[in-house]
Amino acid sequence: MSITALNKLEPIQLLDQLNKTGKTENSQDDFRSIFEEAVSNVTESENALSNEQYLFATGQSEDTHSLGIAATQAQISVDLLVALRNKALDSYNELMRISL
Repeated sequence: MSITALNKLEPIQLLDQLNKTGKTENSQDDFRSIFEEAVSNVTESENALSNEQYLFATGQSEDTHSLGIAATQAQISVDLLVALRNKALDSYNELMRISL
């Protein structure tokens, strides 16, 4: 695995443009894909961190910066997933209050 592949996080794709009714064409699929992509980013960054830790511990990697970068990327991807989850829960709770 190359360093460029380890340092690359896939950004969350923007939702499709809203149509005239103000809704996306496949809003449920878009919502699901955002979370699936966030979870896959966490998995990929955790795997990259584990790989960097292994290379560093076995002396195969002389680049100490890549370990710190991988750790930071893993933390940021987890933080993003937690923030997305919190916003989704806040939105759900707000919808529940409105419907009462």
